Amino acid sequence: MDRRTDLGHRLWDGQSPWLIFLEFLNVAEARQRKGTMLDEGEDFASLIYRPYKRMALRNLLFNNEALTRIAAKHADSNSAWAEWLSWMSNNAKGVTEIEKNYSYLKSRFSSFHDFAMLIGMLRGSSVESSSNKRWTSKFVFPFGPSALYIDLNLSGATGKAVREYINFGRTGELLYMMLCRSSRRAELKPYIEELISGDNQWNKLTSLLQPGTDDDDLDTPGKSCYLPYRSHASFDELGKDWLSVFKLGLPGFDALPSLVTLSALHVMLYQLTVAADWCGLRRKPYMICEVVAPKKTIVRELSFSNHVENDILSSRAVGAYIDVIEQSEEWQRASQEHGAFLKCSRILEERVLWGEDRKDYNGPNDPQALINFLRAAALKRHQQHVANIHRIYGKGAGLVSKRGTNKLRYAPTDGLLKTLLFANVDKRMELGEYLAVLYNRYGLVFGDNEVEKVLDKAEFDKKAFQANARRLEQRLGSLGMLRRLSDGCAYVENPYGRRTA
Repeated sequence: MDRRTDLGHRLWDGQSPWLIFLEFLNVAEARQRKGTMLDEGEDFASLIYRPYKRMALRNLLFNNEALTRIAAKHADSNSAWAEWLSWMSNNAKGVTEIEKNYSYLKSRFSSFHDFAMLIGMLRGSSVESSSNKRWTSKFVFPFGPSALYIDLNLSGATGKAVREYINFGRTGELLYMMLCRSSRRAELKPYIEELISGDNQWNKLTSLLQPGTDDDDLDTPGKSCYLPYRSHASFDELGKDWLSVFKLGLPGFDALPSLVTLSALHVMLYQLTVAADWCGLRRKPYMICEVVAPKKTIVRELSFSNHVENDILSSRAVGAYIDVIEQSEEWQRASQEHGAFLKCSRILEERVLWGEDRKDYNGPNDPQALINFLRAAALKRHQQHVANIHRIYGKGAGLVSKRGTNKLRYAPTDGLLKTLLFANVDKRMELGEYLAVLYNRYGLVFGDNEVEKVLDKAEFDKKAFQANARRLEQRLGSLGMLRRLSDGCAYVENPYGRRTA
């Protein structure tokens, strides 16, 4: 219910895993410039940072439809440059008059066609290029700092580029703070520094398109944010997975898809874990995973119902949090005293930043009616965005799917299966041991040994889960990540393993 977003944080369901990761990179790069990357200090101050705008670059890449036509029209570079520069001076948006002059590019390229070729290649690298986002919210691949910038929109009144919180809804900031508070942050720091250093040819080529200096292209500081836990097991698990992927030493940018997938997965698991704690569950959430079978099985049915239970967990947590307020000694005492309504209103102002505005509540001056109204309003608002995190981030990570059905359940994709193996297997691991690791670390249930830990024996068919584990074995084998040895045991194998098992 917090309207004052500068004091709090949110989970935003409008961000895809890649957009979460891009926002994280913007935060990390900005903090690296300040010399405080992954270092919040002792007081865990609210996070404030200054990202790049890079409107000159964005115009070149995504607001430049005349480029291809002009390149095809003119064989002579001088003629092409002249027509294109004139077109850009009239059509570039969200930049200063000085930035509209792109003539500096002529001296940086041997020909107009070389310039047009680079623009085409960088456009082709854009992240989620098939989405129908406005051109100011299209993002080039994160080759390095020259390719990083924040989500912006053009103000209708002034035409200036202003910060947006739609595609970059601040979940990337949350991801950054989770890694800041991970027990692995010191080990992660050099890898993330290298990730954002831009020490590669593509970042250097992108920098050729930039006018002026980077300091001239910074946005104003955004709203502050915070993470309510100084430490949490979810942060440590996230840091462990990122570190495992980094240590594989994958070539080029090959590690990024795995980092993107793991980021969305761990933010989803963080929400589920915190919600479970508030709901008083005795064990951490689990996810019954179906390895897709030709016909419907009991595993699929159990996965359906398990997904529904987890999907409503955050809504239950909202209700549980308000119940704690209502059942507190402070509330009970205030509700019985003279001026009860005013005193209870003040409690809600302090605890959930709600009630200080007359528009928040216009019902009777009764404490019970007040908190009932808050509960309904909180759940209604929760359903708009935060309640969707489990479903949307789960789908984005490759865990949640409708594949072959009309209902959502847990059915991991090949991409997620590969990523989980990269994060958990150094070289080789026996399949049964690996299934236990997936359950212990993420709550993923594939086989009969794991389902026995979460369900009563009368609730499942052991043979169905044994068959489910065999299908997983076949899937991993088809991906080149599992083989059976002469001893009859199945072993999962990491083709990029760091050491001999």
